[in-house]
Amino acid sequence: MLAVNEILVIGMLVSFIALLFTGFPVAWVLAGVSVAFSYIAIFGSDWFGWDTYFLQDSRIFGIFIQRIYGQMSNWILVALPMFIFMGLMLERSGVTEKLMSNFIQLFGRFRGGLALGVVLIGILLAASTGIVGASVVLLAMLSMPIMLQQGYSKSFASGVVASAGTLGILIPPSIMLIIMADQMSVSVGNLFMGALIPGVMLGIFYIIYILVAAGVFRNLAPAPKNLPPVTWRLVFDTLLATLPPLLLIFAVLGSIFFGFATPTEASGLGAFGATLLALANGRLTFAVLREVGIKTTLTTAFIFGIFLGATLFAVVMRQLGGDVFISQALQGLPFGPGGIVLTILFIAFLAGFFLDWLEISLIMLPLVAPVVVALGFNEIWFIVLFAVTLQTSFLTPPVGFSLFYLKGVAPPEVTIIDIYKGIIPFVLLQILAVLLVFFLPQLVLWLPSRML
Repeated sequence: MLAVNEILVIGMLVSFIALLFTGFPVAWVLAGVSVAFSYIAIFGSDWFGWDTYFLQDSRIFGIFIQRIYGQMSNWILVALPMFIFMGLMLERSGVTEKLMSNFIQLFGRFRGGLALGVVLIGILLAASTGIVGASVVLLAMLSMPIMLQQGYSKSFASGVVASAGTLGILIPPSIMLIIMADQMSVSVGNLFMGALIPGVMLGIFYIIYILVAAGVFRNLAPAPKNLPPVTWRLVFDTLLATLPPLLLIFAVLGSIFFGFATPTEASGLGAFGATLLALANGRLTFAVLREVGIKTTLTTAFIFGIFLGATLFAVVMRQLGGDVFISQALQGLPFGPGGIVLTILFIAFLAGFFLDWLEISLIMLPLVAPVVVALGFNEIWFIVLFAVTLQTSFLTPPVGFSLFYLKGVAPPEVTIIDIYKGIIPFVLLQILAVLLVFFLPQLVLWLPSRML
């Protein structure tokens, strides 16, 4: 028999999921459900004598104010607008266009060479911007028309672009990892380093698949004809185009790894470096600066709106004993510790079909991570494993978020079925990565252990 507070916890979760389908803004849904169930618990306690765990009087509203003030004064979260600014400025700096032009000339002459170039640029973008939607859209607009013109399979080209663009959710400096680190009170630097090897490993998996598939199935990615021969000048120009983003990545991640700067300080360095790149390429104008500033403000406000709504939701959930209820439910599963972790990952995978990473990171992760830690697992390892799982769900048909980003900007002849068919091999590679991280924790834990 469920207690009253447990019924209210289930009611909160069901109400939140149901209201999502109304199209109402997520931030308001989270905050509205939290306030509504606070009143229900308080009045039920006063009028009917319900035992609603800790939530039995109006002191909850004072806790709301304290938590909101605590979130808005959080020094770690200053990194968010800086990294967002860095990613948006890099989009307009001309760096990606230069890379794509040089990579097409250098790699385009080989079977699958264009796809290989897209993945390499995707890795650089992921380590420079950390914004998945922006990376997928940018790669699609720059590479899809060229690949289709060269006779690439529509499904193959679609899978390459969607998977390469989604690397930004995992490879540091990922905005998602910053929020996860804040929610779980772990070091952002350690989490960045922990996610680096799995993220690069995924990129390598993609490259191997592209080379093998293009070699075996020659109609997937044919080699173009009548290209000029490779010259040392072309190789030098390609290396020169790759150098600025590599230096920016090293400045941001290297300063964190070697202990020269905190992640928040490194985010400021990254924003300044992206601005210098735009200036060096002659793209830094007042109009660009204004546009990037406005988009950074709007994106940050959107994230913090959901952040504050999720904070109220988490406060009410804990006051109703939701964390205890969920912990007991998970620990009562008829599996061992590894089975419980896999069950949590499967639920997160399914949630990724309907919720953005932000809501899952703010609502689900803080509830399940303590259970995993209590089972004896490392917190950094689980967070990275959780992030890789979310990345997999964003690529999985029928409702992966990255697939819809791609469909929105892909050429008209590319159908959603083409995208679904093309992404399947990359989803299988993602699942392989999840399993490797699950069974080989040192893929995550080795690099943080070497940090200065």
